[in-house]
Amino acid sequence: MKAGRSGRTLSFARSKYLLIMFLPCLLYYVIFKYLPMFGIVISFKDYSLFKGIWASDWAGFKYYLLFFNSPDFLVLLRNTFLLGFYNLVFGFPAPILLALLLNEVTSGIWKRFVQTVSYLPHFLSNVVAAGMVVMFLSPSSGIVNKAIQSLGFEPINFLMDPGYFRGIYVVSDIWQHVGWETIIYLAALTAIDPQLYEAARIDGASRWKQTLYVTLPGIAPTIVILLILNIGRVLEIGFEKVFLLYNPATYETADVIGTYVYRTGIISGNYSYATAIDLFTGLISLVLIYGANWGSRRIGGTSLW
Repeated sequence: MKAGRSGRTLSFARSKYLLIMFLPCLLYYVIFKYLPMFGIVISFKDYSLFKGIWASDWAGFKYYLLFFNSPDFLVLLRNTFLLGFYNLVFGFPAPILLALLLNEVTSGIWKRFVQTVSYLPHFLSNVVAAGMVVMFLSPSSGIVNKAIQSLGFEPINFLMDPGYFRGIYVVSDIWQHVGWETIIYLAALTAIDPQLYEAARIDGASRWKQTLYVTLPGIAPTIVILLILNIGRVLEIGFEKVFLLYNPATYETADVIGTYVYRTGIISGNYSYATAIDLFTGLISLVLIYGANWGSRRIGGTSLW
């Protein structure tokens, strides 16, 4: 018993600096992620700012049923899911492809240049990024419409047409984050044993076959883990960019659960209803990530837990 305690004490002593470094991260999640969970009780009450949380009357599942029976329910769910799905289908492979291409570049100067150019948009705030998108797509002075007019066509008001919104969102999101997300895959590529490439070259494998049979299997666990996390975030579409790019004319395809919660909770002051909708979204995301993890563990043996 004493030996066990002394071993744990020694282990703690060796890891104390790592634990101290981890402390700010732990505090962040406790303060900003776990403590606010107390607020979900609002979704089961007729919350009043004047009465407070505990003094407000219980409403049960009233607001959940109200949302499920709302004519906006299916529209919001469809818009949110499709936007997240398109972002996953087109946005998830983009950093993998960029990492594979950069891995083949032999010129150090060119490689660093491409990395720098692709990383820079990640450090722009969503406000600046959305502002640039609006400028590029302006029907009067945008560079995209200038190119369209130079080909003899009429300018297109992209941001007022609901048919273009999803494409604009996905493309702008890829442009903004593809470089930064590539870092993870480049780090995974460095862990592949160079002797595997040498053995493949001796066997006569071309660069394509080396990528197919050495590189991709080497980073497959990283791809699977990130895919599971991204599937869990399908319904958690970034509120800020949607809010900055959409308008009443594009609500048909652009209005997602996050923006609806903002208008319902912050603008209209219906906090109980907004909390119920947000909790519903969180539960669906939990189901998605558990399902993706279960499927990955059954099929490939790789999972988060």
